[in-house]
Amino acid sequence: MGASLSCFGPQTDDSGLLSKPKYILVGELGSSKTGSTMKLMKVRKTEELVAVKFVERMAGAGLSKSTEREIINHRKLLHPNIIRFREVFMTDTHLCIVMEYAQGGHLSSRISTNGKLPEAEARRFFQQLISGVQYCHEQGVFHRDLRLENLMLDGNFFTPNLKISGFGYSKSSILDSQPKTNVGSPAYTPPELLLAVKNGAAGYDAALTDVWSCGVILYIMLFGVLPFSDPTVPNALTRKMMQRIVNVDYSFPAGVQITAECQDLVRRIFVADPTQRIKIAAILQHPWIRGVPLPKMAPVRQSSQSVEEIRTIVEQARQRRLAQNGRGPEPGQPQQHQQQQQFNEDLIEEDT
Repeated sequence: MGASLSCFGPQTDDSGLLSKPKYILVGELGSSKTGSTMKLMKVRKTEELVAVKFVERMAGAGLSKSTEREIINHRKLLHPNIIRFREVFMTDTHLCIVMEYAQGGHLSSRISTNGKLPEAEARRFFQQLISGVQYCHEQGVFHRDLRLENLMLDGNFFTPNLKISGFGYSKSSILDSQPKTNVGSPAYTPPELLLAVKNGAAGYDAALTDVWSCGVILYIMLFGVLPFSDPTVPNALTRKMMQRIVNVDYSFPAGVQITAECQDLVRRIFVADPTQRIKIAAILQHPWIRGVPLPKMAPVRQSSQSVEEIRTIVEQARQRRLAQNGRGPEPGQPQQHQQQQQFNEDLIEEDT
């Protein structure tokens, strides 16, 4: 007999009445510093595995605006190197974001296991990363938190493909204001952001900060360490690391041999003046990248949930937690939505 599994998610039958929940809980995938948790679940009907991010519906202030922005930005991104957004639903206590499950885990785990990656493999992952980031920018979305922890691998055992995730800090050039705040991991932050915080500058070019972060990721893949870390405290976030970033103070470890073309690309990314930093289009034409074909991957399907439906669910999730034990709908919540949004998250069954 298998372990007990909880069931989640609204699902209606042909009459429009609530039937069996759509998702079955399989296990835990981890938690973030912002308090959200990631769970592994499977679709009851197809048994397909999915990852579901649980964001707590905080009493009072409710969900932050960035949560809605994350969902709307993620939904529009249909690229094989970006984790696919599927839908959102809510429980009495959480807003739940359903997305593609990357069975290969984090890229960081692959690097930790091997210490570093061969140059050919690093180039393949970097090419996929740049392809995904270029697509984001073409759609007007800037990630702003590119780091190893937000890069996943699919389930292809021999030649896994990279998947970008973690759009919680993303911004849209169409829907949002110019980026002003320094977000993401400081170790992946370019000099202009550190100086902007110090000097109180008004804004920055988010596309070029994404390029810098991609450079940090490439360096870690090649050498297994952060490029600007304090040599006395490797990979630790220190004041000296911040100073080294501002001064673009790094070197290529003597014990690792990489090609001259690869070194040139790293140098063209790690440029303090963002206006002189290499841009995404030029990276794809760089000799180290150009001529290496991207692997063929299946096209990505659009979520069946419309933006309007998503905004409605997020707005409902901002309200007070739904009353327990069958009490009425939230004040101002349309009666017709109540039955569709409520479901039994306490249903337990055996996975046989």
